[in-house]
Amino acid sequence: MSARIDPILLEVLKNGFETIADEMALNLMRTAHSPIVRDSMDYSTALCDPAGLTIAQGLTTPMHLGSFYDAMRHLIVQYAGRIAPGDVFIANDPYVASGQHLPDIYVIKPIFFEGVLCGWGTTIAHHADVGGIVPGSNSIGATEIYQEGLRLPFVKWFDGGRENTMLLDIIATNVRVPDMVLGDLRAQLAACTIGERGLLALVARYGADDLQRHCDALQDQAETLARHAFSAIADGVYTFVDHIDGLGENPDPIVLRLTLTVAGSEITADWAGTAAQVKGGINAPLSFCKSNVYAALRSIMSADVPNCHGYTRPIHVLAPPSTLVNATHPAPCGARGITGYRIVDCIYGALAQALPDRITADGTGGSTLPTFAGRNGDAAFVFSECVMGTWGATSAHDGQEGVPHMASNQSNVPIEMIEADYPIRIERYGFAPDTGGAGEYRGGLGILREYRCLVDDVFLGVRSDKAVHAPHGLFGGGEGQPSSNLINPGVNEVRLPPLPILPITLKKGEVFRHVMAGGGGYGHAIDRDVESVRNDVLDGKVSRRHAREAYGVVIADDAAATIDVVATQSARSR
Repeated sequence: MSARIDPILLEVLKNGFETIADEMALNLMRTAHSPIVRDSMDYSTALCDPAGLTIAQGLTTPMHLGSFYDAMRHLIVQYAGRIAPGDVFIANDPYVASGQHLPDIYVIKPIFFEGVLCGWGTTIAHHADVGGIVPGSNSIGATEIYQEGLRLPFVKWFDGGRENTMLLDIIATNVRVPDMVLGDLRAQLAACTIGERGLLALVARYGADDLQRHCDALQDQAETLARHAFSAIADGVYTFVDHIDGLGENPDPIVLRLTLTVAGSEITADWAGTAAQVKGGINAPLSFCKSNVYAALRSIMSADVPNCHGYTRPIHVLAPPSTLVNATHPAPCGARGITGYRIVDCIYGALAQALPDRITADGTGGSTLPTFAGRNGDAAFVFSECVMGTWGATSAHDGQEGVPHMASNQSNVPIEMIEADYPIRIERYGFAPDTGGAGEYRGGLGILREYRCLVDDVFLGVRSDKAVHAPHGLFGGGEGQPSSNLINPGVNEVRLPPLPILPITLKKGEVFRHVMAGGGGYGHAIDRDVESVRNDVLDGKVSRRHAREAYGVVIADDAAATIDVVATQSARSR
C-alpha cells in the first residue's frame, strides 16, 4: 500500500461510503409510492467515483448492482464534455443504455465540488408499470422489446438544474399508473441528492484529491481480497447444467450451461452451450448476466471485502451473443429476472464440486412475481410483488425459510398493505408442509400465498419456475417439491404453467394460489437425526406419512408425536 494511503482513514472512508449508500437506500424506500419498491424493496443504490466505478453499494438487490458499471460507462461516453452541475440522467433500455429490463429505471446524478466532478449518486428501481402489452410490463409472451413498454436512452431529466417537464409528460402518458411511477422517480431523485450531500461532506473534509487516492486504494484492496478468496479454491474446471422450465402451455426446457474455470486467483464463467435467446421475455442482457455472476461469487468471499468495483476485476464472464444470457436487439427482456436467478444457481451448482461444505443445495429459484391489474371503481391499479423464498440445506443446517434468494434481498409485501390499497384479499400465507427436500439436513419449505380477487376483470400475470425441474439436493439429498400455480384450487381448479404466455383474466371471487418450490436436501435422509424429524412433525413442517416414507421415522398419532422405536429401526434398516 502506498505511503500516501492512511490505512485507518481508508477503513473510515470505506464505512463512510457504505453508510452513504445505505442512507440513499433507506431514503428511497421511505419515500417510494409503489409496493414493489417500498415494500418488496426491488431497487438499488450505489455511490460511484468520477470514472463511474462503484465505491459502495446499498443493502438492497445484489443482482442489480454489478450492472451499474456498464451503465455508467455508457453514460459517460455518450455525454463526454456535456456533464454539468445540476444534471440528472434517466434511462432504462438494455440495448441503447446498458439497462436490464424496461421496468428498471436508472436515475443518476453527477456530483460536483467547486465545479469539478467528484462522483455520482446512482439508483435503479423496478417501476410498477412502464407500458407495453401487459400491466406491470413483465410480459412472458412478448416477442420483441418494442412490445414491452417505454424505452428510454440516457436523457437528461434535469439539465443544469432545469427540469425537463416534457419528459415527465411522455412517461406519464405511456404508463398505466402515472402517479405511482412519477412518485417513485422522485424518490430515486431524493436518494441521489442524499448521496450527493454525503459525498460532498467527505470531499469538504478530506479534499477531492486525497479522497480519490483512497477510492483507488479501496478498489485495489477489494481486488486483493477477492483474489485471496479465489486462490483458496482448488484450480480446476467445474461444469453445471440447469434448466428453466420453459414458456407457455407446453413448455420445452431451456438450457443454461456453465463452465467455471478456477485458475490461481482468477475465475472465468463461460456460458457457451446455453440456449439461444427466445421469443419470450426471459432473455438477459450481458450486463445483467455479469451482475449475477458477480453477486454469486461475492457471496463466497468474507464480509470485510469492500462492495466496490474492485472485487469484480478477477472475474471474467464469457457469454456468446444472441443467447439467453447475452441477448441482442430486439430480444424482449421484461421477465429476465428468472434467468438471473438461474445464473446464480448455476454458479452454486458448479462451486458445490469445489466447496462442498460452503454451498447450499438448490433453492426455490428466486422470487415469484405475480401481477394483478384492473380497475377498482374509477381508478386503475397495478399490483406486483416479489414472493420470497426458501433456500436449500447446507452441510451444517436445514434450509432457511422465509428469506429471499441471495441475489435479490427483497421482501414479500405485508398482507395489510395489499388489502388496504388493492381489491385483493390474501386468503392464505405460510409454509407448505412436506415441500422441503429430504436429507440429513432438510431443504427449506416452500411458501404458499393465496389471493382472492374482489372485483371483476382482473389481469393476472405470473413469473415463476421450478414446476418441472425441481430444486436439486446435494450429496444424496432429495429434491424439493416443485412449484405450482392454481386458479380456484379444489373447485374446478385450473393448473397454470410456470411461465404462462396467454392472458389470464380473473373474475370477482376467484382465487389464485402459488406454492413455491421447496429447497433441496443435503446428505442422505437416512442419516437425519430422528429427533429432528419428530420436531418437524410437531412444528407441522413434515407430516407423519412423509416422515415415514422419506426418513424411515415412524411416529405415533398422538399429541406428543411419540417415536415408535422398533418400527423406525425396521423401516430404516430397509
